[in-house]
Amino acid sequence: MSAKSNKKLRYAIVGCGMISGAHLNALKHIEEAEVVGLCDLIISKAHDRAEEFGVAKEACYKDCKKMFKELKPDVVCVCTPNGQHMPVSVAASKAGCHVLVEKPMAMSPLECKKMIAAAKAAKKKLAIGFQHRFTGKSQYMRKMFDEGVFGDIKFARVQALRRRGIPNWGVFGQKHLQGGGPMIDIGVHALEMCHYAMGAPKPVAAVGMTSTYIGDKKDKVDIVSSWPNWDYKTYTVEDLAIGHVRMETGAVLHIEASFAAHIAPKNEMDYQLMGTKGGCKYGDCEVYTDQNGHMVTIKPDFLNPYGSGGFDGPNSFFRAKLQDFTDHLLNGTPTIIAAENGLMVQQMLSAIYQSAEKGGKEVLIK
Repeated sequence: MSAKSNKKLRYAIVGCGMISGAHLNALKHIEEAEVVGLCDLIISKAHDRAEEFGVAKEACYKDCKKMFKELKPDVVCVCTPNGQHMPVSVAASKAGCHVLVEKPMAMSPLECKKMIAAAKAAKKKLAIGFQHRFTGKSQYMRKMFDEGVFGDIKFARVQALRRRGIPNWGVFGQKHLQGGGPMIDIGVHALEMCHYAMGAPKPVAAVGMTSTYIGDKKDKVDIVSSWPNWDYKTYTVEDLAIGHVRMETGAVLHIEASFAAHIAPKNEMDYQLMGTKGGCKYGDCEVYTDQNGHMVTIKPDFLNPYGSGGFDGPNSFFRAKLQDFTDHLLNGTPTIIAAENGLMVQQMLSAIYQSAEKGGKEVLIK
């Protein structure tokens, strides 16, 4: 939790879709923050959020640059579809705002580098919405790594799998607006958590495979699922993606991500680490190592609930993420969601997709 500050940071939100609600819910629990503006190309969405969260209707905009100029917010949260992350972030930096952009950072590593350059030129901060780093389990696993419990990481297995979970809202199925499907949308969460837990080593190469076999077709029979009736006519992303990433340290990371896969009826968001001294499984919050001549499993009896409360409330991981960035800006405390971390994750995602397009040939990451 943060140290108290007398100053309030003035936040503005660009993109008033579903994820903006998590940001607005979080900000109402942060004493050092206030929301001064909302922006969406569909102005009715901004008006709906304004009414829901007590923001003045006249503080709603369709043009983010006009909002930056007139309201002069301190911080901008970019909650748009992925294709707009870079231009909105760059515009916010140039307008003199700090930026917190939702995951994934952008559509490509080149876009990420443009965002970083714009923030540095403006002498402003840029952070990426990796809220899962703030859960009690994530903090526990990173501490085990920092204390040398795992030794040298040799292998990581990452999973972000849905049995039948193709989003039936938004533009998640349109590659030109999102950059990809499950790998870039949900795989990014498990990937960034795992990458953080293994010390954020530099990726150097990747191979990948993608496949589409359900999302772009209308089922011959209706399959009962929690998210039916997705727009299969505009579906241009993968159902399943597989990737292998080689790190500078010699570690190899394997990742599986799916919107639709014939697996056991339990969605997975998990990772495993295997090191020279120990390993872990995130989902079970277990650490595996050797002690006193025996193989042992270590499991904490209690985890800090702050950052583990889902999307809403004072303990939500969105609150933890936004509190972390607020503290970083006001007090100079370190942040674990710096833009450089977002760039490395984007490099891995993009290299996996590029390799898949090249038939599985290895792609070097520079």
